[in-house]
Amino acid sequence: MSFLRRLLGGDEGSATNGTEPAVDPVDANEAERLHERELARAENARLDELRLRQLRYADKAWTPPKQGGERRADDEDRGAERS
Repeated sequence: MSFLRRLLGGDEGSATNGTEPAVDPVDANEAERLHERELARAENARLDELRLRQLRYADKAWTPPKQGGERRADDEDRGAERS
């Protein structure tokens, strides 16, 4: 809640009324990294080997070429009408 109070411009005295300890940014970053690692471990445990392999090589998957483009089938017809 103190984050929201500071973000919205609340009274700084009420945000740090002595009940909340000061948070060290280094500790907060480390805690976030640990949380991200735990999420990655849980994701690996949840997925089987086939799905992990599919995720690992997804960027190398073949995709069909994009269809269409700037030119259309009736472009030549319109050019003849304008001349």
